[in-house]
Amino acid sequence: MSNIDAIKKTIETLPAEEYGKLRQWFSERDWEKWDDQIELDSKSGKLDFLVKEVEEEYKKGNLKSI
Repeated sequence: MSNIDAIKKTIETLPAEEYGKLRQWFSERDWEKWDDQIELDSKSGKLDFLVKEVEEEYKKGNLKSI
């Protein structure tokens, strides 16, 4: 049995409260990874096209300042 299979089997036996906590942990972990990737992409310039697009739309009057 692989580690993944063993983990799945264990998860299936969790009480609802513990299962909920595990789901919350996974969700938070996913968002942290997403945030880290966005930060790396931003620093590397991969998202510069988005800034330019927003600036162009603002100049055209399609966006409002907040």
